[in-house]
Amino acid sequence: MENKEMGTPPLIPSREGRLQLTLLLTTLSSAFGSAFQYGYNIAVVNTPHKVFKTFYNETYFERHATFMDEKLMLLLWSCTVSMFPLGGLLGSLIVGLLVDSCGRKGTLLINDIFAIVPAILMGVCKVAKAFELIIFSRVVLGVCAGISYSALPMYLGELAPKNLRGMLGTMTEVFVIVGVFLAQIFSLQAILGNPAGWPLLLALTGVPALLQLLSLPFFPESPRYSLIQKGDEARARQALRRLRGHADIEAELEDMHAEARAERAEGHLSVLRLCALRPQRWQLLSIIVLMAGQQLSGINAINYYADTIYTSAGVEAADSQYVTVGAGVVNIVMTVISAVLVERLGRRILLLAGYGICGSACLVLTAVILFQNRVPELSYLGIICVFAYIAGHSIGPSPVPSVVRTEIFLQSSRRAAFMVDGAVHWFTNFIVGFLFPSIQEAIGAYSFIIFAGICLLTAVYIYVVIPETKGKTFVEINRIFAKINRVEIPEEKKEETIDERRNVGPPVPSPAKETSF
Repeated sequence: MENKEMGTPPLIPSREGRLQLTLLLTTLSSAFGSAFQYGYNIAVVNTPHKVFKTFYNETYFERHATFMDEKLMLLLWSCTVSMFPLGGLLGSLIVGLLVDSCGRKGTLLINDIFAIVPAILMGVCKVAKAFELIIFSRVVLGVCAGISYSALPMYLGELAPKNLRGMLGTMTEVFVIVGVFLAQIFSLQAILGNPAGWPLLLALTGVPALLQLLSLPFFPESPRYSLIQKGDEARARQALRRLRGHADIEAELEDMHAEARAERAEGHLSVLRLCALRPQRWQLLSIIVLMAGQQLSGINAINYYADTIYTSAGVEAADSQYVTVGAGVVNIVMTVISAVLVERLGRRILLLAGYGICGSACLVLTAVILFQNRVPELSYLGIICVFAYIAGHSIGPSPVPSVVRTEIFLQSSRRAAFMVDGAVHWFTNFIVGFLFPSIQEAIGAYSFIIFAGICLLTAVYIYVVIPETKGKTFVEINRIFAKINRVEIPEEKKEETIDERRNVGPPVPSPAKETSF
């Protein structure tokens, strides 16, 4: 009673969020439709690559009455593989414009078109006798992956209560890994990785997108997007009630209003302005280090070298595909474990432990490759190193950056940050895929020492710079980084009560709007 008479807003206790049915179904619909097909397209062309090359050669022979030479085949296959990360880079550059103009959910729905159309084209390319359709479709699928890799973590991070944000944030990587695993299963020669089944194998990438297109419209848009960027408090309230399963949402609304007040001084940040802004300096550098470390720490090189290591251990070439599937099981299990532990142990511990395991595995693997000719038994240790590396990467460096990059930016700077983040992710992905074969040919096993060094440097940066974000609101995390950036955040003015806000109406978004650049 005294509080009301003095005009002080009543203290609203925070209520622990739980995984309600609507939140669970929204997560499954969006993650399966976006992250799953991204993972599926990473792996679908790897195992049955000989089948695809045969199709390329036969098609070329029908056109020119001669088979293509090795250089042309290498060029076409390199284009087939490398166009995917190149398309991803393009998608990451346009995602900022989409998430602002169409919303998080709207972006994911529009993005389904970039999965369904190429799926149809690849499904009919054998009948049309046009391998060019595969190469073109891989570009479009890369654009789709580039958009979903940024829009999906943003959507899930803004839907989740703070005590579940880590677990839901890792769902992006969980479903990517599941997509990779099922692509490996379907690519087995006994299933669809054969001359008769490969068109269906490629066309299946459109199924998750179609299911998302049919289901996601029935689930809510991000409440933070509705309130902070669109000024629609009524819609945000309705979304929160559905996602939380109860009407006690005032504490979360207060948190969103606090975030809106904290970022009004910054305005809507473009990429160039974000890069020049001192209060965002260490956040921006942190996501660059996390994304570059994720790709440059050797995960793609391990996958590239895996078949050679399996063969040296006595695994028949025809059976190595089954060992690869076993590695996929390890990948899934450790990523799910990470999703469970991320809210218990925190982000930093998982990242540091993951990079420690990866760096150690790279060093041991270097010794194995150098000395396995003298000591043949070491080849079995090589397989253990590959599995250990995959386990380490799956528990920290792969899933956790998707959580951290959402948490360390406020709403106004998040879309620009995700554009930078996505560009770094796809560019380093492309660089590793393009340069690693040449590096491996030049220095052989010593290339893994480079990856071990990158793991060490990334771990040192995480230990020194990146704070623990578990259980903190976006505003609290912003205040921690303000100290790291050595800038002051002005104290907030006295907050108006909830009743007063309802009389005044929702905050009006700033009319000024910059382009993504």
